[in-house]
Amino acid sequence: MGTKKRKEREIERKLSKREVSRRKAKKNRLVIISVVVMAIIIIGVSIYFAVSGGGGSTSTPATTEQPSGLIKATWIEPQVDSNTVSIPVSEIESNKIIHFELSTSHGDIAFMAYELGGEVYIRANACPPCPSVSFSLQRDILVCDNCQTTFKAKTGDGINGSCVNYPKASVPYEITDGNIIMSEADLIAAHQDTL
Repeated sequence: MGTKKRKEREIERKLSKREVSRRKAKKNRLVIISVVVMAIIIIGVSIYFAVSGGGGSTSTPATTEQPSGLIKATWIEPQVDSNTVSIPVSEIESNKIIHFELSTSHGDIAFMAYELGGEVYIRANACPPCPSVSFSLQRDILVCDNCQTTFKAKTGDGINGSCVNYPKASVPYEITDGNIIMSEADLIAAHQDTL
């Protein structure tokens, strides 16, 4: 009988060693999983704050550039004097792309101004089928903020999307004393050419 009890104790010890080994392995797996989850959370939070600009700031940066390189436009108020409309060049320099509206007898019409490769472009800001009046700039591509149709920023010609057949007409302008000067008639004509 004594040998039988010894064998049972040996079996219990072996089982205990195996059980202890399994428990350690399970604990190690839990520690590794916890470390990986924490690392993912830390990386995610870091990316969030890097993209959102820190989270604690209440001021909006002049240029709202997204991770994709997409620059959201800033709306400004143009100066209107008789039949002349002007916007400061400095607004385009600091924001990269701006929008402004002109009030006409037929309602408000929107325009965009942006800098690309050292040159300023002024275009009608309308996407008739989706009725957007808001565009962003992504490198040398204009992107409709509503339907995501893309246009060549240098020419205004459509590239891809549902509103591709509505190229963005350009507006002639002069630069005088740090201001972009446009005629109301040219702005209206560009708007009409885009529709």
